Amino acid sequence: MSEFDIPVVVSRGDADAPLVVLLHGRGSRETDIIALADALPGTLSYAAVRAPLAEHGGFAWFANRGIGRPVAESLRATMDWFRAWLDGVAPPGRPVFLVGFSGGAAFAGGLVLDDPERYAGAAILYGTLPFDAGVPTGPARLAGVPVFVAQGLYDQVIPRELLDRTWRYTTVESGAPAVARQDPVGHGIAREALAALAGWLVERSAFLARQSGPAPAPAQWERCPEGLPQRVGPRPEVTTTIPQQQRTDRAPAELQEKLFAGLSALPDVRSGQSALSVPGARGFMLTAPQSGPDAAFLVPHAGEFAHLHPKTDGSLHVALPVHLAAEAIERGWAVAHPLAGVRLTPGMVLVYGPRDETELDVVTSIVTTSHAWAAGRG
Repeated sequence: MSEFDIPVVVSRGDADAPLVVLLHGRGSRETDIIALADALPGTLSYAAVRAPLAEHGGFAWFANRGIGRPVAESLRATMDWFRAWLDGVAPPGRPVFLVGFSGGAAFAGGLVLDDPERYAGAAILYGTLPFDAGVPTGPARLAGVPVFVAQGLYDQVIPRELLDRTWRYTTVESGAPAVARQDPVGHGIAREALAALAGWLVERSAFLARQSGPAPAPAQWERCPEGLPQRVGPRPEVTTTIPQQQRTDRAPAELQEKLFAGLSALPDVRSGQSALSVPGARGFMLTAPQSGPDAAFLVPHAGEFAHLHPKTDGSLHVALPVHLAAEAIERGWAVAHPLAGVRLTPGMVLVYGPRDETELDVVTSIVTTSHAWAAGRG
């Protein structure tokens, strides 16, 4: 199989159900972390994998920067060892979730960054991603891959700068729909975080079970066939909680109204209170019979494909194909919604409000593309 020993695995649950792989941290074993399965959904299958020895790049080695940061060669070898095992127990079509604690979180992060399409989701618990270890960490790398992040406010094991970097990357730059929380604990799993993880696994696995295959979608942007330009300047601050809102660098009120007028004039569109968002959010709904797939809508039964938040916010939520959502995030125009692909359409993003006429044109192009998709022109 490799230079490593054959994996030692402790399993629980239905062997045919979606697989949750539990990865432990330094000083722990597979027989310890499998106990998490008792607090997680009984409808799923669980496997806890014993880490290889630290000197061989074992994932427990990555728990603490002071112990040693992962290097590309050891991480690569350990990931290859793990993938050889995983591909034997979870063939294509069986969803796989990674749940890593402490050092196991770094390994889970390395795996999902190395091959995002292989995993249905990843949970990074009280640990850091393996930055500077040879795995890609560019913008929108995890677009369309839901991530659950939990951290302790008083964690004394993982350096705070690495926790903060992991938080920023997962919730903003990675493009992942990220449910993220910080609890008043140290380096240990808060009861509330474990309950939230259980709910996230239930919703994500149920969402996947409802999917029937990729939906037809536009290949390029309306009005920007060559792609979106790079947005100028730093990203605005956006909440990591629900409701998701833009906090800084908001669009001027007159531009918000100009955007609203232009989008309201799209063919077969009416506006009104959003069926999904906060009071005062103005939704854009199709008046014609639904032609596009459910994935093209924020609220399919209402025909709502986008909505504009109140003036104190000025951003929009928009349904996009995942590949275009990834481009909007990578180019700096948007951030993923935390529940995209968990409870809501996989390509749901928050698009930052336009600050000038040039940005107004780009934002209009993004929403016009969503409208075309909803109208069945994908």
